[in-house]
Amino acid sequence: MAYKPSIVPAAAELPGFLQDELNAVGDEFDFGLCRNLEFLTVAPLKPREGNVCGADGTIWNPGAGKGVYCYYTGAWHLLG
Repeated sequence: MAYKPSIVPAAAELPGFLQDELNAVGDEFDFGLCRNLEFLTVAPLKPREGNVCGADGTIWNPGAGKGVYCYYTGAWHLLG
């Protein structure tokens, strides 16, 4: 899951809206020791050094089939 901002409401509703948005952002950082990866069917459009993704290995196969990959030195590397 990723944070997606909501549409900003009228000024009278702003305090509650801001609290909800801050809670949603905070929830994205509160994943404890474990994080679920979705296995993607297409490579991220703009990968950055250190990105970690699950590849389905069929539609998106970065080189070694289904698995977890990390992007560094300009390429995807299988982690396992």
